[in-house]
Amino acid sequence: MERKNDILWRVYLVFLGIVIFSFVILGKAIYIQRAEGAYWKGISDSLHLEYRVMDADRGTIYSEDGSMLSSSIPFFDVRVDFGAQGLREKNGKRFKEKLDSISVGLAGMFRDKSSADYKRELQKGFREKERYYLLKKNISFRQYQEMKSLPLIRLGRNKSGFIFEDREKRLTPFGLLANRTIGLARSYEDGKGKMVNKNVGLELTYDGMLKGVSGRRLVRRISGGAVVPVEGSETEPENGRDLLTTLDINMQDIAQQALMRMMVQNEATSGTCIVMEVSTGKIKAMANLGRQKDGSYFEDLNHAIRRSEPGSTFKLVTLLSLLEDKFLSLESQVDLGNGVWRVGNRTVYDSERHGRTLVSVKQAFELSSNVGMAKLVSAYYGRTPEKFISHIRSLGLDSSTGLGLIGESKSTIISPKSPSWNATTLPWMGFGYSISITPLHTLMLYNAVANGGKMMKPYLVNAILKDGNPVKSYEPVTLREQICDKATLALLRESLEGVVTKGTAKSLWTPYYNLAGKTGTAQVANGSKGYTSHIYQSSFAGYFPSENPRYSCIVVIVNKPFAKKYYGGVVAGPVFREVADKIHAMDIEAQPFYNAPKQADTASFAWSGWRRDFKSVAAAFSMSNADSAGNGSWGVWTNAQDLSVVRPLSLDKGLMPEMTGMGLKDAIYLLENMKLKVLYTGTGKVRAQSVPAGTKIAQGQVVSLGLQMAR
Repeated sequence: MERKNDILWRVYLVFLGIVIFSFVILGKAIYIQRAEGAYWKGISDSLHLEYRVMDADRGTIYSEDGSMLSSSIPFFDVRVDFGAQGLREKNGKRFKEKLDSISVGLAGMFRDKSSADYKRELQKGFREKERYYLLKKNISFRQYQEMKSLPLIRLGRNKSGFIFEDREKRLTPFGLLANRTIGLARSYEDGKGKMVNKNVGLELTYDGMLKGVSGRRLVRRISGGAVVPVEGSETEPENGRDLLTTLDINMQDIAQQALMRMMVQNEATSGTCIVMEVSTGKIKAMANLGRQKDGSYFEDLNHAIRRSEPGSTFKLVTLLSLLEDKFLSLESQVDLGNGVWRVGNRTVYDSERHGRTLVSVKQAFELSSNVGMAKLVSAYYGRTPEKFISHIRSLGLDSSTGLGLIGESKSTIISPKSPSWNATTLPWMGFGYSISITPLHTLMLYNAVANGGKMMKPYLVNAILKDGNPVKSYEPVTLREQICDKATLALLRESLEGVVTKGTAKSLWTPYYNLAGKTGTAQVANGSKGYTSHIYQSSFAGYFPSENPRYSCIVVIVNKPFAKKYYGGVVAGPVFREVADKIHAMDIEAQPFYNAPKQADTASFAWSGWRRDFKSVAAAFSMSNADSAGNGSWGVWTNAQDLSVVRPLSLDKGLMPEMTGMGLKDAIYLLENMKLKVLYTGTGKVRAQSVPAGTKIAQGQVVSLGLQMAR
């Protein structure tokens, strides 16, 4: 029994010890969590280091003359580490000494709070030992520089605790101009935390070069999940390269404004206007506009590289094929059948009514006859449609243009072996249907005709630059040395000029320089509604000046349903003409020398008047003169043998003086002092007088003076 009690006592003692020890552990845990939790959590977080990516500055995109088209502007977030050792040493002496001056400086800079408000905000952050406090967001580079000079901040990050985090924002200084061609550079984090790039245009195509190489920065995690950079741990990023484009900002503005005016006027749905330098293939302007839901227009899509049925501008391919294969001449005859032709269960109509029957091939082209082109292509290629298709392929219309912009549509060229080929495919292809190509494809062809048959690859970038120096340059590239023989080319150019002088584009003719081109009017399908909505695509492709082409241009506009005005010659044509007029006017090299007609020697003069006035004028212009007027107050100022001479004005009593060359004020003063009545007509100097000089006069006599401006 005694042993049992001894054992029980020992058990109880051990149990009590365990309970006491448990309470001690529990109490210590509660104390650590409640009293020292923030401290130990901060210590724990401070042991976590990681590398963060530092984005490089994105390169700038320039126009050919060096104008900035797209650039990154730096913005900064300002944070404060109130736990920085340099800020808290000596019980925060440095912070307390500079608090008033920095509060005043911040209030004066931003003018959003009073200095007292800034002082309270900084004191609160210091008191609570905020480690990554956001003080300002999105300040500009100018404000960043100004802040770096403020008291305390200028001591550096370690002593002030101020941290500047730089970010960039992509801006296009010229706004809408070439906005879609230049593109956008947008990045954002999706719901899953993944970075998504939404770049388009040149920003997307050359993204790898523009964005540069990212750097790394070692950061330390602090309480609250925030991070603080570790000084001296950065691997600097390599900034992106710059792009020097072929775009001319003045031509881009001309194309954009001309396209905008017509689209607003006609309430069009979408449109594009491209200008290309004939000899090189450089794209000088590429305007794209789309109608938004609110009725405004914006560069929403690059319509220049989106395929569609080209319509009548494609008739140039048909004419080229027929002439190149020697099937006919421009004088060959074709029956237009008053603009209507039945093919199987379908009917071909000429879009513009002309009431013509038997005409030449050239006239059919000038009239833009669908019937004429459909009949010709059926007659000569009906049994060998592959031969016609081979011409299309030989012109490169089935492959990429080579421009290099991501998002360019692929052409659709139906083969005779395709299941969709039928009896109407070939004749419809003859006038630009049953085939889809981009406006840029069409422009390449017209540019080749303007360039003596040499087809150039279109391009948008002249060079890639690093620190202003080219690291890669792009030169003109010839895709085809000759699209056809010289004889065919001469006939094509003659036909294109005929369209403007006496065809569907004769309203575009100008006496100041020559144009060449082709109108196009194509009906566009409206989804499941088909062609019932009467939506038309108006186009014009051509070049100028036609005798020595420097620029080619295409305009394509998709009109609203049931538009009152939709023919290519009255919708797209005026845009082409406005672009051509303004570019031709600014192109000094294209202007002929002007020989001004000979004019009378304006250095020869004869003025009459008050002698003192002559002397004042001569002195003002440092003109030497010989004065032989003696003491007379009136004189005649003339030039003789490159010397100005003042001779006396004859004022014989009772005789009419010579008034020619005298101003009205002097004339009235002189004659009224001679007791004469003065009447006058005109303005300028006296050129005629009713009483001849030297004639006897009487008091009260009326004298009429005729005045005229000097020429």
